Amino acid sequence: MARIRRKERPAVGTNGTTGLTEVSREEDAAGEPIHVLIVDDHQLFRTGLSDLLSEQGLRIVGAAADGASALELVEQCAPDVVLMDLEMPGMSGVETIRQIAEIAPRTRVVVLTIDAEERSVIDAIGAGACGYLLKGTSLQSLVAGINAAVAGESLISGAVGAKLFERLRTDDRRSAVEGRVFEELSGREVEILKLLATGKHNAEIAQELFISPHTVRNHISNILAKLQISNRIEATAFAIRNRMV
Repeated sequence: MARIRRKERPAVGTNGTTGLTEVSREEDAAGEPIHVLIVDDHQLFRTGLSDLLSEQGLRIVGAAADGASALELVEQCAPDVVLMDLEMPGMSGVETIRQIAEIAPRTRVVVLTIDAEERSVIDAIGAGACGYLLKGTSLQSLVAGINAAVAGESLISGAVGAKLFERLRTDDRRSAVEGRVFEELSGREVEILKLLATGKHNAEIAQELFISPHTVRNHISNILAKLQISNRIEATAFAIRNRMV
């Protein structure tokens, strides 16, 4: 994702929001920090998280207390990543995610919430979230989730994944379409899909199979295309449904 170089001037929005105005785009801004927007209705949490992420070298371009204000700041600040709580007053987190996907398709949304319910996970991912992390996760994992989102990858908290994957393991319904598509995968693609489903990152897969990370990325792109799915979480679900892990 190309970075956005900004002329910064503090701005205060409604409902407890802060942001940056006078945004100008400049291509090839290599090395610029990832720009993050925090959306949560608790001011102390927003402030504390902003400080922690800033210490990790991320640039906090704004904070919003509700969905409507978040949408305004997404348009103003064009963040790389939005950290989104699901439980907020007014517009729901899921609906906010859906609208962000429409107005700013290059902005990635990572859910950061206390809600580990399966339905919430499915709804958020269906709306366009590319990561799902629980509050209380380590700072290292949170930063990894942000970096993964920028790289076009997806991370999901272990506790959430365990619940979701257990349901998938007990679901014996396998469509004929999936069976036919599965047969189209090459042996190497099957190997990579299995490793992907165990939570390994591209570099770890490359090391285990003695191939380059670039080759791994190419294989994953082919896998997603053949399975007609859009992200790694859906690929993992496919692998579990088909008893690959």
